[in-house]
Amino acid sequence: MNQIVLMGRLTRDPELRETPSGTPVASFSLAVDRGFTPKDGGERQTDFIEVVAWQQRAQFVSRYFTKGQMLALTGRLQIRDWTDKEGNKRKTAEVVADNIYFTESKKSREGSKNNGSKDDYAESYNTPVESSDFAELDMDDGELPF
Repeated sequence: MNQIVLMGRLTRDPELRETPSGTPVASFSLAVDRGFTPKDGGERQTDFIEVVAWQQRAQFVSRYFTKGQMLALTGRLQIRDWTDKEGNKRKTAEVVADNIYFTESKKSREGSKNNGSKDDYAESYNTPVESSDFAELDMDDGELPF
């Protein structure tokens, strides 16, 4: 099984490009804190992880996220072989994003590059969520199964 879950801050604005066939692809990097602090009291370590998103996910992340914003994603690890300008064989490890999520409040995101309307922030990578999709529960909290 190859599944990764990450939460971190963007180290740069997502870069949106298109393949020669017109498929959108976005690349970005996440700064992800490790879940522990060293025993000697030193600073928590941070990993910088390269991420690529395709199609609607690429358009979503490039439209709604900017450098410094927190996001969460699920995806898979991919090892890609390539050749640099000098003809040397290289390998790159990157995460291919399957799902991308907001992790900050609307107020925190209002400084994003699009300064969109309230409906913009209810959107997942390609499916808008309407307020009519939610209903008020008419029961006591004690009746909830969790």
